[in-house]
Amino acid sequence: MSLPAALSDTTLEKILARFAVSLAEDRDLTSPMSPDPVGGITIFRGTGTVVKVVNVSLVVPMIGLDSHMIFAFTAPDSGVPHFTLDSVANGENYAFHLDLIPRIDLATSLDYLDSVYEPLTALYQEVRGREGLTPAHLTPRQYALMSPWMLVNRATAAAFEGIGDAVDAYLSHWAALVESGVKAEGTAARDAAHRELLFSPEIDPVWKQTVRLLGEEQSESVRRALVSND
Repeated sequence: MSLPAALSDTTLEKILARFAVSLAEDRDLTSPMSPDPVGGITIFRGTGTVVKVVNVSLVVPMIGLDSHMIFAFTAPDSGVPHFTLDSVANGENYAFHLDLIPRIDLATSLDYLDSVYEPLTALYQEVRGREGLTPAHLTPRQYALMSPWMLVNRATAAAFEGIGDAVDAYLSHWAALVESGVKAEGTAARDAAHRELLFSPEIDPVWKQTVRLLGEEQSESVRRALVSND
């Protein structure tokens, strides 16, 4: 198993073991580039704070792509952040994206900052200084949609192998927030608008690549699975 697949699978297993979600959909993703499936999308649904978990994998050896994404979504009106992990290899190059996506305006919510994000600060700063990590190329608009504690880096193989402790720490902190609750109420309208932007083809260029790989219909089905709670 590849390093990105192992990190993603281990993280997903921990989410599924801790929260009451059940399998709702599991289907292959196909491409005109290959006679065999090039990946799959798996969706789990829950009735508690964690209402939906989406796992998307795309593995295309002929172009060197090995990409695995997890999004664990909390209820539309919850203040608990969404959890996300991307783990990717492109040939010999590795990358990851790890974040707890805020549900309210951070600039006017000091208590939320202190309870939800401040406990991650020391780890965030330590990881940013690790050898073998370099900043990923995101646009300012993409940064604006995530949290300031987002870890998004390119990595050497050795650095990528060592990132599991940070993923575990972010996941454990997020899980504790899910279970204890957060003193803030998000709104369903804000969440819907935010997710439309998070997964907007106009903002994130990855969707153009996904269309080329999967075709318009399949790519849009994946995007809608991330945008919608349905």
